[in-house]
This record gives sequence, structure tokens and C-alpha cells, in this order.
Amino acid sequence: MTETAIRSRDNPIFRRLKKLAESSRARREARMTLLDGEHLLAAYLAAGGMPHTLVRAESCAPARLAPFAQDCRQARTVVVPDALFAELAPVATPTGVLAEAAWLTPPASGGLALVVVLEDIQNPGNLGAMLRTAAAAGATLAVLSKGCHDAWSPKALRGGQGAQFVLPMQLAADLGAWLRDFSGTSIALALETAHDLYAQDCTAATALVVGNEGAGLSGATLAAATKRARIPMPGRVESLNASAALAVAVFEVLRQRGARR
Repeated sequence: MTETAIRSRDNPIFRRLKKLAESSRARREARMTLLDGEHLLAAYLAAGGMPHTLVRAESCAPARLAPFAQDCRQARTVVVPDALFAELAPVATPTGVLAEAAWLTPPASGGLALVVVLEDIQNPGNLGAMLRTAAAAGATLAVLSKGCHDAWSPKALRGGQGAQFVLPMQLAADLGAWLRDFSGTSIALALETAHDLYAQDCTAATALVVGNEGAGLSGATLAAATKRARIPMPGRVESLNASAALAVAVFEVLRQRGARR
């Protein structure tokens, strides 16, 4: 790979990368993002993506990028001082490798609908983990409200570990309208109900609706859902983390469908 050295924050390439690292608006307008580390880069390539730019910190050995040389022939490679790389990295201990990459649009999944509907999930790690869980369960779609954190932010991508590359997503959705139009059963996970999640029939088309980490689901979204259900918790805690609640629910759907088959 031929590498270009960047030394200045005023370099136009660095300035573009910095905007992608810091601004959801810049990512949305360009439909580009930054991938942190070799694992995400490999997942992106496996999903059919082609990075625009590879970024290496000076302290990172060039050999780290060697495995990607064949698949990234069209990508520009730049090397930046560690101090500048740290300004782009989403974590306190940078991996030393970043990639500038276009958003992917996975094709719609066929088969019986299993949709995760997320309202105002604001923690990027939680959001990424929820998308990862949905992808692992074979969800056909993720529907995100306007109040959710940017699903393509570097931190959400780290949490998703490649989920955004394979899971169809509808972003900035009007959840009330989407739920009213959904032809299957939508189940809102809520504490304020006596209905047990495990007593619900999830063998037909199902959408699982999960709310904000602190506030839960809004009244409008609860009203638009077909049903409400709670996860039984005999222990002495008030609630589950939103990501954990979704994991319990989505794999209960899979359990029921497997048992029905």
C-alpha cells in the first residue's frame, strides 16, 4: 500500500475525518462514518463494503494493514501522528487503525418478520449492543426513532460489531405511524402491566418495542403497540438494562418459533 503522511490538523483529509468522528450531521449528509479497528474493517469487507480511506497511527505497525491490502486496493492509506489519531478515535486507548467508509444498506430480509423497534436509545454502547443482538437473532428490521443516538457513530459501531452492516435499519422513524401500519403483533416491553412476556404468542410476525434507558416508552408509542408485556423479575431490582431486556425478548421469540417448528 502506498501511504500518505498527514502532519497538520489543517490537512483537508484530516479535517474531513474529524468531522465524521465528531458530527452526526456530517455523517448523515455524507452517509459516511469511521470504523475503529481491524475487526470492524473485516466485518465491513465481508458485508461487501469498500472503505474510502484507511488511517494508521504512526506507532501502529504497517503490517497491521497488510491483510487488507488485496481487498482495499481502491482505498487511500494515510498515516497520522498518534496525537492526531487520538482525536479521531472513539476510545481512550486507540486501536491504531481506522477506516473511512460509506454507510451500507443491507437488503430487506425475507421470511417471518422479527422487528426491533427502539425509542430514544441514547447510549451509543447500548444502541450498538441492541443492534448486535437483533442481528444475531436474525431480525428482519430495526426501526429507530428520531431520538435514538446515531446508529452510524463510531461508538455505536463498536457496540454493534458489524451489526449495522447486515441488519436493515429504518432511521429517524415516526414510531406511532410505523406501529399502526405494521400488520403483525407489536409487543411493547413495559413494567406497568401484568401481562407476562412468556405468555405471549410470538410465532407470527412480531415487533418488539423497547424504550429509553431511563424513561422507558412514551405514552404515544405504548398506545400504538398491539400489546404490552413485562419480563418476570423475581429478584430485588427495579428493571433490566434496555439492551438486556431486548436480548431476553428477542430470544424468547426465537425459542417459541423453534418449538413451534
